[in-house]
Amino acid sequence: MTDGKLPNGFRLRPESMLCFDIYATHHAVGQVYQPLLSKLGLTYPQYLVMIVLWEQDGQTVGQLGDRLDLASSTLTPLIKRLESQGLVTRKRDAADERKVRVHLSQDGIALEQEASHVPRCVAEAFGLSMEQFAQMHALLGQMRRSLKARADSEAA
Repeated sequence: MTDGKLPNGFRLRPESMLCFDIYATHHAVGQVYQPLLSKLGLTYPQYLVMIVLWEQDGQTVGQLGDRLDLASSTLTPLIKRLESQGLVTRKRDAADERKVRVHLSQDGIALEQEASHVPRCVAEAFGLSMEQFAQMHALLGQMRRSLKARADSEAA
C-alpha cells in the first residue's frame, strides 16, 4: 500500500479505523468525566485550567494556553466563566500590562480537595492496570506530538 491506495476489495469501515477508536474513546471518557465534573460545576476544559492553576497559581493566559494547547480566544471566555463562578480572578501583570494573570480564589483553592476523587474514579473506569495505563499514556503522547509536528510542518 505504498502508493496510498486501498487494496482491491477493501471496504473502509469505522471499526477498522484508529481515528474512530480515538474519537469513540474520547466520547466515552467524556461520559465518565461529565457527571463527576458537573457536581463540581466544571466543564472538562475548565477542569484542565483548574488543574494547571492548582499546580502553579498566578499563570498568565498565554502560559495556560501553551500548557493546554489552547488559543487565548478559547481560554478567555472559559476563564471568564470560572471568574463568574468565583473560582479565579484575573489581573493585569504589573510588569507587563499586555499579560493577564489568573489567580485562584479561596473557593478555587478549596475546590481542589473537592475534586480529589476525580482522577481515581476516571482511572478505575479505564479498566487498565497501572502498567497498561502508563504504556497507553506514553503511546498517546507520542502520537499527539507526531500529529502536531506534522500539522505544524504542513502549515509552514
